[in-house]
Parts: sequence; C-alpha cells; structure tokens
Amino acid sequence: MSEQDKDAALPEDGIGEVRISTDVIVVIAYTAAMETEGVAGMSAGVVDNISQVLGRKGASKGVKVELSEKETSIDLFLIVDYGARIPDVAWRTQERVKNAVESMTGLDVKAINIHVQGVSFDGKGT
Repeated sequence: MSEQDKDAALPEDGIGEVRISTDVIVVIAYTAAMETEGVAGMSAGVVDNISQVLGRKGASKGVKVELSEKETSIDLFLIVDYGARIPDVAWRTQERVKNAVESMTGLDVKAINIHVQGVSFDGKGT
C-alpha cells in the first residue's frame, strides 16, 4: 500500500466507521496554505513532477502527509512571495493548515513542518 492509499479510521458510533484518505488531507492542507498571505505557491518536488509527466493521479501538490489512526503530520513545501517575512508566513501557514485539517477531519495534527523551497519575484510581496 503506497502512502497515498493510506487512510485513517475515525471512532465508530455503532453504525459504521469513517475513513479519511491522505488525498483528502493533502487537498485540505494545500487549499489552506495557498490562502495564506505571503505564500506564492507550492513546490511539487521531483517525484511529483515525474508523476505529473507520466499522467498519474495523486500528485501531492507540495504536501506530504503521514497518517496514523488518530493523528497526522504534514510537510509543506512552500514558495514565498518576495519581500514577505518568512517566519511570519510559516507561522500563519502552520496555524491555518492545522485549524483547517483538525476542524474538517477531527484528526489531531501532531506537526506541520514548513520547507521553504524558493522565493517568487512575480508577486507583489508584503
């Protein structure tokens, strides 16, 4: 089973169980990060670029998710706007992604690691 095929089982209430795929967490984290001021984009990395060229689904969009039964760790690979203060952008991104993932999935976010991969000179900056 590849990492993209993993899912987390949430507690049962007698009716059944809910399973959350890592793909869902990737989409939530990506969307929340891209809405953060100072984030110009995400860096997909070499593996995702090869997957996109080969036409495979499930590219992580610059988000790596490690999932266990009730908690998750997330790595984000960001490109920051030129002129933005990187520690502030990283902190705001961590907060926004943590709140989005926890509120939408009910999972505990153990860690959000920010990896700044570059600076974009196309944006206005802050």
